[in-house]
Amino acid sequence: MKVTIERSALAKALGHVQSVVERRNTIPILSNVLLQADGGALTLTATDLDIEVSEDAPADVADAGATTVSALTLFEIVKRLPDGAQVRLELSGEEGRLQVSAGRSQFALAVLPADDFPSLTTDDLDTRFSIPTADLGRLLHKTRFAMSQEETRYYLNGVYFHAYTDGDVPLLRAAATDGHRLARLDAPLPDGAASMPGVIVPRKAIAELSRLLEDADENVEIAVSPAKIRFGFGPGRLTSKLIDGSFPDYERVIPKDNKNVLHVETKDFAQAVDRVSTVSSDRTRSVKLALEADNLRLTVNNPEAGSALEELSVDYGGDAIEIGFNARYLLDVAQQVEGETATFRLADPSSPTVIVDDEDTRALYVLMPLRV
Repeated sequence: MKVTIERSALAKALGHVQSVVERRNTIPILSNVLLQADGGALTLTATDLDIEVSEDAPADVADAGATTVSALTLFEIVKRLPDGAQVRLELSGEEGRLQVSAGRSQFALAVLPADDFPSLTTDDLDTRFSIPTADLGRLLHKTRFAMSQEETRYYLNGVYFHAYTDGDVPLLRAAATDGHRLARLDAPLPDGAASMPGVIVPRKAIAELSRLLEDADENVEIAVSPAKIRFGFGPGRLTSKLIDGSFPDYERVIPKDNKNVLHVETKDFAQAVDRVSTVSSDRTRSVKLALEADNLRLTVNNPEAGSALEELSVDYGGDAIEIGFNARYLLDVAQQVEGETATFRLADPSSPTVIVDDEDTRALYVLMPLRV
């Protein structure tokens, strides 16, 4: 293999693929990136056996070939090369080293055979469709915060995507929950997606995809089966195994008839919650909301640190009610609200509360209360 590639193109592709590599691996080749030079491109691929990320970078290929080399080492070298440098990669069969050179800098890196590099097969991805990058990014960004971090409930460790029909309107719906909070978001259903199975995309794949979408084209090509999903964006591709489990029937926990309606100024509310929560317990971070006619009183009582109280003028005409929430959860939801105002629909101190972004009715959030 003998190839020359511009430093920025190599650094960009390496930056996209190397983050999937686990820093501590018991299988040496999983620490490596697969380099495949052919035609007018160098293809870089990295995997942890559950997720595979690959990207094509334009290159001058003198001799086609393939090998694997430490992803982190190569990335750190390329990052430190001067801008505009032409990087030469040459594999000598006799020496068993990948020669990396640019200007007066030369490196000889250990390699492992390309034939030993594992690959995620994608032959059974029958459902295929295209979605605007902005829509996919929004589905990820506004739901991922609610994913569970508990490995025992592995089926909640991701975002659930499925086709859904609301009346006569076909939608692509994303949902995530950790049992304490729920985020649900809708986007127009892309052509060809009606037959897609409901799939749970795991947490690590969601994080990698969110990062890769920053440099994606206007549309993302998606191919999916009950076991795997692939996202294609320009020269890059991310393939991931799906979580093998059943996502709970989350619609059952969304209240439909909460009659106590509260309208708040999102920014003012979030700032007030943030202020009073500074004295809350690190374990519960609980804050109590006391509501009566057009008035909201936020209080925190922590025997060890002290207490806090703040009042806000709000739009509320429901029953007087006192209800507690995790302050961190309230702030997480507030960060997702794009509009200046948000609507809370409450029932009683022990029932779930629905939160809606007044400027984005396709987004819905549910919070379970705390006892305070």
